[in-house]
Amino acid sequence: MREYPLIFACRKKNIFNMDIIEVRDYLISLPMCEECQPFGEEFAVYKIGGRMFACTAFERSGIIALKCDTDRAILLRDRYDAITPAWHFNKKHWNDLNVDLLEYDVIKREIRHSYLTVIKKNVTPKSLRDAILSIVSEAGLEDAGCPE
Repeated sequence: MREYPLIFACRKKNIFNMDIIEVRDYLISLPMCEECQPFGEEFAVYKIGGRMFACTAFERSGIIALKCDTDRAILLRDRYDAITPAWHFNKKHWNDLNVDLLEYDVIKREIRHSYLTVIKKNVTPKSLRDAILSIVSEAGLEDAGCPE
């Protein structure tokens, strides 16, 4: 009997992209990330320190909304066709990423940026923000900076 590696038993996967399940797995792997459904069962919301940094709508498969620095948001939309102003969010601060069309590294970079931006700018009180930043620092998580 011939044995096939597990990779061939599973569906073919483009190694350059993440599917929405892998995105979810990455999101919940971030220190102190909370997954909840405050908008109903059709949405998954990801929070840090009680503040939302990412959201997916199950009816919009392959799309994730991420909070973003305003200048960076515009730069990303100009650079990538798969990044657009977020649906049902403040378009100045939120982008939709089509994970089916973006490279793995871009997706992870923008998730980290959203996560760290929310910690630094939205988490209060300062004592909670500092505690979270300490845990994040110990985990070695860094913002990759703005893409060129």
